[in-house]
Amino acid sequence: MPRDAPSPVGAGSALLKVTNIETYYGPIQAIRGVSLEVPDGRIVAVLGANGAGKTTILKTISGVMDPRKGQIVFDGREIQRMSPDRVMRLGICHAPEGREVFPFLTVRENLMMGAYTRRDRDAVARDMETCFGYFPVLQERQHQRASQLSGGQQQMLSISRALMGAPRVLLLDEPSLGLSPILVKQIFEIVRRINRERGTAILLVEQNAHIALETADYGYVIEVGRIVMEDECSRLMQKDDIKEFYLGQKDAGVRGRRRWKKKKLWR
Repeated sequence: MPRDAPSPVGAGSALLKVTNIETYYGPIQAIRGVSLEVPDGRIVAVLGANGAGKTTILKTISGVMDPRKGQIVFDGREIQRMSPDRVMRLGICHAPEGREVFPFLTVRENLMMGAYTRRDRDAVARDMETCFGYFPVLQERQHQRASQLSGGQQQMLSISRALMGAPRVLLLDEPSLGLSPILVKQIFEIVRRINRERGTAILLVEQNAHIALETADYGYVIEVGRIVMEDECSRLMQKDDIKEFYLGQKDAGVRGRRRWKKKKLWR
């Protein structure tokens, strides 16, 4: 993290800390020296365009991909290159992009798959009821196959399945992808409730910059595998580059200038 960069909300109590990680797809470097922190009980957003490296960050944290360089520390313990099931057992659960549910299992069976590492049956039952409280449609359809759910309902199921692992950090990858504005609003309201009511820290990867900045406490902007800007979300929303390139707002003074000719200040 740059020496003069602002400190994340709650700095000094980082539950998850990523330092200078580099991850590759074969010979192609996807993320280049990325560093970020997720304080305990806070929501942190990573913004960026398609292909910027957002999903790769989450896959590297959750153990799906191994970094070639760098360090990932969770609750004081290094976890880089751990297998995904060990990472999950420690308390990091991942709701992946694209609503990767088990299509031939029922809603209830999908939720139980999220709790497969747990032995506390009473707590598992309580967490399932909590998920049904967040998303009542899942309770109504708990005996239906996941493949019979709509896209929005599958997203609810994906988030709930991750919650069934009793995470201390929840990794959310593009929860708004492909959903209607009404469903996006509903899901992000639940994301805020999860953080507020359960105290779960959340690392949110999202292309919908407006709702991500409204939801999160602190944000990072990634371009071509590098973090190019970071700040509290309330301040990021006031930055000219964020307004124009991510929120679609233009200053009246630049009217008539071609967007592709305008350079971002962080370049």
